[in-house]
Amino acid sequence: MRKDALHNRERLLEAARRLFADRGLEVPLEEIAREAGVSIGTLYNRFPARQALVEAVFADRVRAVAELAERAMVMDDAWEAFAAFLTGVCELQSADLGYNDLVARAAPLEGDRGFALMGELLERARREGGLRADVELSDLAFVLWGVAATIRATRATAPGVWRRHLALALDGLRSAGAHALPAPALTVGEVRAAMGEC
Repeated sequence: MRKDALHNRERLLEAARRLFADRGLEVPLEEIAREAGVSIGTLYNRFPARQALVEAVFADRVRAVAELAERAMVMDDAWEAFAAFLTGVCELQSADLGYNDLVARAAPLEGDRGFALMGELLERARREGGLRADVELSDLAFVLWGVAATIRATRATAPGVWRRHLALALDGLRSAGAHALPAPALTVGEVRAAMGEC
């Protein structure tokens, strides 16, 4: 890539990061191009579809989630590791409205390192007895969706209240006091369908 083309790409990514973080993923692409000081044609030359721009902007968040999971994997207490990982993901969501929107709209990719480690954290917490035995990986989508909605709804009035929402959800995931669930867990395909991906 030529130096000027690389420079334009970086300007577009920086503009998109700022606007997505502040306003969410629905920011018009024209506005991102204007903020970056380039034409909409330049944006489309670098990122032919919105999804390509979103993936480029949030590649660092995908890595950050994997790093959170790796740190949690070495914690001694399996429940604390599981809870620390979920809290870390939700902290990333609360700091960036665009990432929050992304978490609420897209199921993790099965080949993603963070997704794989999330499954291992869940399995370890379940095996060691802190996490209720009937919790499946797809159930975590409900936790993240719920926190995402709380973050979006309360960011101006009570920006930290998502922590209360998460604490309530985590208490519901604990094995102590668990009752039989009235319906089976969603499959990965059903999670994607619920998010409008199918």
